[in-house]
Amino acid sequence: MSNEATLHSQQEVMHGAHDHHDHEHHHEDNFISKYVFSLDHKMIAKQFLITGIVWAIIGAFFSVVFRLQLGFPDATFPWLESIMGHWAKGGRISPEAYYALVTMHGTILVFFVLTAGLSGTFSNLLIPLQVGARDMASPFMNCLSYWFFFLASLVMMASLFVQTGPASGGWTMYPPLSALGDASIGSKIGVDLWLTSMALFVVSQLLGGLNYISTLLNMRTKGMSMTKMPLTIWSFFFTAVLGVLSFPVLLSGFILLLMDRHAGTSFYLSDIFIAGKALANEGGSAILYQHLFWFLGHPEVYIIILPAMGMVSEVLAVSSRKPIFGYLAMIGSLFAICILAFLVWAHHMFVTGLNPFLGAFFVLLTLLIAVPSAIKVFNWLTTIWKGNIRFTPASLFSIGFVSTFISGGLTGIWLGNSSIDIHLHDTYFVIAHFHIVMGVSAFFGMFAGIYHWFPKMYGRFMNNTIGYIHFWVTLIGAYLIFWPMHYEGMAGMPRRYFDYSSWTSFNQFGGLNQFISIVVILVFATQLLFVFNFFYSIFKGRKLTEQNPWKATSLEWTTPINPGHGNWPGEIPEVHRWAYDYSKDGRDFIPQTEPIGPNESAH
Repeated sequence: MSNEATLHSQQEVMHGAHDHHDHEHHHEDNFISKYVFSLDHKMIAKQFLITGIVWAIIGAFFSVVFRLQLGFPDATFPWLESIMGHWAKGGRISPEAYYALVTMHGTILVFFVLTAGLSGTFSNLLIPLQVGARDMASPFMNCLSYWFFFLASLVMMASLFVQTGPASGGWTMYPPLSALGDASIGSKIGVDLWLTSMALFVVSQLLGGLNYISTLLNMRTKGMSMTKMPLTIWSFFFTAVLGVLSFPVLLSGFILLLMDRHAGTSFYLSDIFIAGKALANEGGSAILYQHLFWFLGHPEVYIIILPAMGMVSEVLAVSSRKPIFGYLAMIGSLFAICILAFLVWAHHMFVTGLNPFLGAFFVLLTLLIAVPSAIKVFNWLTTIWKGNIRFTPASLFSIGFVSTFISGGLTGIWLGNSSIDIHLHDTYFVIAHFHIVMGVSAFFGMFAGIYHWFPKMYGRFMNNTIGYIHFWVTLIGAYLIFWPMHYEGMAGMPRRYFDYSSWTSFNQFGGLNQFISIVVILVFATQLLFVFNFFYSIFKGRKLTEQNPWKATSLEWTTPINPGHGNWPGEIPEVHRWAYDYSKDGRDFIPQTEPIGPNESAH
């Protein structure tokens, strides 16, 4: 689009928005239109965030329950029976319940919390505010995106209460276990509900992703060229592109799985025997499903981590009072990650009988993706180097993100080598790796974003003291939980087993598993402290008294303390400079809206 066309479209948007605001003076929103079926991107962001927090509590609680089994396999917990009924008779969870808990824990946290809760919240909140738009390109599509996610949440929640229980085939839902209703009790209606929920979830992600891309490409304010956008917006852009290109592949895989379950097809089934009886299915391949799943599954890792990377870049620059180091290199590394993310999926499949020659290409590409990641780490460290760092909870979580991203990422180099992966595949080493680099790191980025932009969302601050407790317990606890798992994995201890106590090779880890389970409970309690801080601060937190509490340069801090629908009461500000003019020419910071002076030094 030419500059003239862009400016013309902006003027039309601004004119329409002014008309909308004139109308708002005469029409007050009611509760339903303001808080439920809202078209305001800021309210939709809050809806995504609060729904994500609810799911995070549920998913984390499931991990506490199954860690009790792993840490104390011979103990009984009578309170479990009162919560789970026949799934925990006598206070001990059944094997079927254990696998259901593990499956739902993974599904909830990967998709409903770290995809919808993270991307849905901050893409919605920040894209219009940081590029200078009144709202999303299509507020109605934005509203639909949330409600499809909510519908997916209801269906997934319903699966927890059916008589045969939720899906229990693992969060990857591999066939033939997931394709045959008679394979296990967790392969019955729970899997149908899981697949239906995930289909609705994919629709939500596609609606949101297309909206995010359209908004930041077409609705930037005057002067906001692509190279003046904050790195948060670049990360949301590449995240949305990844989602739009990869989620349809996952949906196709799920549709074929539903057809295998109910339409008599054999896309994934062949030569199957149940209770000694041969099934009629022939010609299918369970490996086909793995290809379809991981073609989304690996980009999904970056769909989760890229928004966290963008927010950490922003928070570190603001907290260090320094320009982000290597802005163009950061954009280039995001682009490289985006491309390579589509070319490494088979590194999850080295033990499926994959041709070793083909596997060598995936090894090369997997190790290659470490290069842009290393560029980002170098630039974050250089940004905070000799900075005048303000140790807010947001900046601490950002620094913690860099720590876990380095330590968790390094173990990925081990797993990316097919010869080593053959030994480590499906062991606790894999659990340790992806929980640190994808789970903990993404949560740290999410926490940094919540603490940093909470004043913009609610006009109040969260409690800093609770924030510091939350950070230190979570950081130390995360390492105490997942670091020992590397050693269990190197000893060959396989994942997904209900009880290791009678296994001679691995009962030596009984004390370590107890220790991990105790730390899990402490860390979970600390997350509840964060949840208390979040909801308490919405109503009782210290009130914001200035537009720009962090002294940041980006556009969202030029809006009123409690911006209405449309964000700016007058005209949208014009942008004259990039988003990282900190400690420049003797000034602490220079907002993007300030024109460049005649004697000003170049960045």
